[in-house]
Amino acid sequence: MNKLKKISLMILAVPFLTMSLLYAGQQERIAVASDEKAPDGAVSSQAGRSSFFLLFDEKGIFLEAIGNPYTEAKSRGTALADFLAAKGVTIVVAGSFGDRIMEGMKNKGIRALTFRGKAADAVKKILSK
Repeated sequence: MNKLKKISLMILAVPFLTMSLLYAGQQERIAVASDEKAPDGAVSSQAGRSSFFLLFDEKGIFLEAIGNPYTEAKSRGTALADFLAAKGVTIVVAGSFGDRIMEGMKNKGIRALTFRGKAADAVKKILSK
């Protein structure tokens, strides 16, 4: 292989390797839909209408409660999926999900899980698998 071809292949490989390393180091972040700000709050019956999303890390440690800026929006699904993806969320837990948010989350690589009970219990169940 001549030098020019080798250099071209190396230039093409750098962005791919960089992205691979970034994704390999990506940690799970779990968002639980809730109408309460505390981890012992109940999981909201519907993701898009919840007042808050409780964020947990991959070890189940509660990080923060973030307000849902789309609770009153008419078409909230895609925007909410974008919002959660920007927060690094990889899993969303709620009692149920609408079609638009499911589609938006699927496009962002975010998994949707249904659960009824306390937010902290949902996270424990996810992490025990």
